[in-house]
This record gives sequence, C-alpha cells and structure tokens, in this order.
Amino acid sequence: MWSRDQRSESGRINLLDRSILSRAYFSGEHVARHQLDSFNHFLEYNLQKVVDEQRIIETDIENRGKNSEAVWVELGTIRILKPTVREADGSQSMLYPAEARLRNLTYAAPIELDMTLVQGEMRGEPFTTTIGQLPIMVGSVACNLAGLSDTDRVNYGEDGLDPGGYFIVNGSERVLMTLEDLASNKIMTEFTERYNERIYVAKVFSQFRGYRALVVVEKNKKNLLEISFPSVAGHLRFVDLMRALGLGSDREIVEAVSTDEEILTYMMQNLEESDCSTIEDGVMYVGKKLAPNQTREYQRRRAEFVLDSYLLPHLNYLMPESLKEGDPGYEDAVIGVRLAKAHFLGRMAEACFDLVLGRRKIDDKDHYSNKRLKLAGDLMEDLFRISLNRLTRDIKYQLERASMRHRDLSISTAVRADVLTERLLHPLATGNWVGGRTGVSQLMDRTDRMSVLSHLRRVISPLSRSQPHFEARDLHPTQWGRICPSETPEGPNCGLVKNFAQMVEISKGYDNTEEVKSIFYNLGVEPLSIGRIRL
Repeated sequence: MWSRDQRSESGRINLLDRSILSRAYFSGEHVARHQLDSFNHFLEYNLQKVVDEQRIIETDIENRGKNSEAVWVELGTIRILKPTVREADGSQSMLYPAEARLRNLTYAAPIELDMTLVQGEMRGEPFTTTIGQLPIMVGSVACNLAGLSDTDRVNYGEDGLDPGGYFIVNGSERVLMTLEDLASNKIMTEFTERYNERIYVAKVFSQFRGYRALVVVEKNKKNLLEISFPSVAGHLRFVDLMRALGLGSDREIVEAVSTDEEILTYMMQNLEESDCSTIEDGVMYVGKKLAPNQTREYQRRRAEFVLDSYLLPHLNYLMPESLKEGDPGYEDAVIGVRLAKAHFLGRMAEACFDLVLGRRKIDDKDHYSNKRLKLAGDLMEDLFRISLNRLTRDIKYQLERASMRHRDLSISTAVRADVLTERLLHPLATGNWVGGRTGVSQLMDRTDRMSVLSHLRRVISPLSRSQPHFEARDLHPTQWGRICPSETPEGPNCGLVKNFAQMVEISKGYDNTEEVKSIFYNLGVEPLSIGRIRL
C-alpha cells in the first residue's frame, strides 16, 4: 500500500506528465510538424540522393579536335540557399513570407549545384552554378523565419502562432495534401473473376527511384501460374521466366517456391507445361515474346534489358552503383540480382498457392498497415526528380548544339535556370502533379484558424469519387488514433478525404539497408546463397 505522501507525489508526477504531453501535441508547433519534418528531410538528404542517382550527364559529342573524345558532365554537391528576391535594378535582398504575399512573389530559394565538365582526358575545375529556384515551405530549416522567436516573427509581419507547413506561390498560400496509397514492395493477395472463373492473384507494386511497376502472379483455371509486368504484352509462363532469371534445374525452381507436398502437386503441373529446359531457353522464350521476328542476338539483349530494368525494379538496389559493365564482378552482381528476383517471384507464387489452399486470407487493402502516406517531402522529391531529368536533357542539348557550332563548351552557358524553376513551380501553382494526379496542391483555406489547422492535416485517397468504394469509405478499426473518426466531408468525398487525429505520429523509412541486414543476421537469419552468389 502507498502512503498518502506517495500517492500525492504520484499524482503530481502524472499531472506533470499530462501537462507536458498536452503541450507537445496541442501546441501550434505540432499542427504541421509532419509536413515540416518531411520537407526538412527532403532538403537535408533526398535532394542530394536524387542528384547522386543522376550523377552523370552523357552527351553524343564526338570528334572534337584531332582525337575522338567523349564529353560528359559530372554532378556534385547540391546546396539550397535562403529565399531571396531580385529587384528590377539587379539588387538582391532577403525575402520573407509577408513580403511574398503582399507583392505576389514566389517564396523560393536559389539552388546551387557543383558541376564538372570532362572532355576525354581533360577534366575541368568544379564549377558552381545556380540551376533554378526551389519553393520553400514556410517554417522549414531553409525558411528565413527559422529559429526566430514569436516576437521577432511579428516584427517581420508574421503571426507568432502561425504553424507554417505551406508554400507561397505567386502570392497565394498553397498546401500539399498528404496522399494515401497502397504500400509498395509488399506482396498482397486477392481474388478476381474472369469468365465466371475465380482467379487467385498475388501482386506487388515494385517501386524504385520514382518508377512504379505492378508485377502480378496469378493461377488460372488450369492451375498454371502466369506472370505479367510492364513492357511485356500478355502473360509469361512462371517456370520459363524462372529459368530466364537463372534457376536452371527443376529442383531449384521448386525450392524457390516451397517444399510443401500440396504445393509440389501444383508445381509439377507447371513444370510439365514448360517448354524450356535451360537458362538460355528461358531467356530466348522471353526474347521471342518481346521482339518477335528479330535476330536471336537482339532478342537475347532485349530480354536481359527488360528483366533487369522492368521486372521487380525495387530489387535493383542490390546492384552496386560503382560497378560498370566490363568491371570485375559485374557479371556476378547481375546474376545475383536476377536470382533475388527469381526468389521473390517464388515467394509470390507461394502466397498464391497458400490462398488457393486456404492457408491465408486475401489482404485487406483498407488495413492501415497496408497503406503508406506521401507527405510534402516525398511529393517534392518526385517533382524534383522529374524536373532535374528535364534540366539534364536540356544541358545535353545545349552542349551538343554548341559543339556543332564549334564553340567552346561551357557549363555556365549550357545551364538555363528557368527550365528547372518552371517545372517546379507549375505543379505547385496548379495542383496537377507528376503521375497524373490532380488536386495535390490546394489553395489554403483561411476562413478561420480551425480551417487552417484542418487543411494542413488533410489526407486524400487516390480512389475515384464517382465510384461507391463502400469499404474504403468506412471507418476501419486500424484508423483508431491515426485518423479522426468524425472530420470528413459530406457527399462524394465522404470517407475518401480524411484528417489526422490530434496525437498522430508518422514514422519514416530507413535507408541504410546494410545495417538492417546485419541486425537480421545477428538475430540468426541465414543469407540466401546459390553457388558463389550470396543474396
């Protein structure tokens, strides 16, 4: 039993804890914290990650001077400066959100990128150039208001209690909606109907560097497995595709799926229907599907390119970026990635058979563990990736044009900053985002403070408003503590437009795959090894 003093002391501690908790979750700082944290992470890590993905701008320039020289541009470190405004007389000054609103300006900061021009054996000095303007979220680390007290913010024309978390484009305040979508790189099972026959399906949305591919494994009425994925018309036989990926023997294919006796019965039927007996036969089977009536060598190269690029692209992270074609170990790395894809397809086939045998149920798409949220930082990363790709194509064109006119090649004249800026600003101003989505950027609702807080914490679903989608509109039990049960509009948007609960916390992914692997291996997980290839 506790004494009276102990009980009173415990009560004081509980009151203190509750006071700290309420200040943490019900203060103005927490309202848009998820958007600010996401955008800050984009500025600190993902901007450089996108640049590193591009890394080199190759050109088709040849025969400059006496020797044939390859010309390319290497990309280096990217930096975001503070928002500034350039006046008519050419002077520059710091830009604050209040001034941007009053003068109908865009609250954006210059982007600087280090570039190095390489011409054959000649390597130029790294050159820092401004490649465009990046819209800055009010309240983020790049904002001029960052770190200022409430009093100082008032002096710059801001409300001290303004939560931030929005952009200012041409004087208008724009909010990026949080997008809700199915989790990528996760196997999900379902039923589908075709010609009054039930088809069992295992599918995965494979995503890598902004590219998203739907890979489907399905069992037809003859108990045969078929696979479909982008760039391949129709379906491919499961066993023949597994051979093309490097599993030459029947035993390896079966063990990649399952050694369960009931599943073995289905696998025997698939093996009997196969026309391929070697890895070479499997590659040519895929090549004939992709490029009929072409030469054998072209079919082989086309099949290998499609398998490496479009089939389960999220597993391409296993390929070391430093390796180039012809380097020692390159072939082993390619074989390793293909084997990893084969075993992932084996897992998908096993999930499909488990569904047939009643060992697992179909996956609930409305369960929140099967959902992922795209916040402002993720959306800006997708937009910046497309915009940078557009800029690199323009730089390549400018260098090639200068070469044809026999001018000296220069990065400063090849970079046109308005190409990137326009590509970044237009989606923010209109709401039409990359990938064909509309309504991603919305004009902030300033009716009152509550409408502002609601707008900053809104979540929208990609499902069509004109379809019933009864289950998607229902309140799912897993939304408890994550989604507000009452704040959703009436009418066609009911249940598809939602709002975060007050105490929601949003976790983010972890990029260091090697560290995650080492944790699993320390827990006793054994790596998958085939011959001298370790996956």
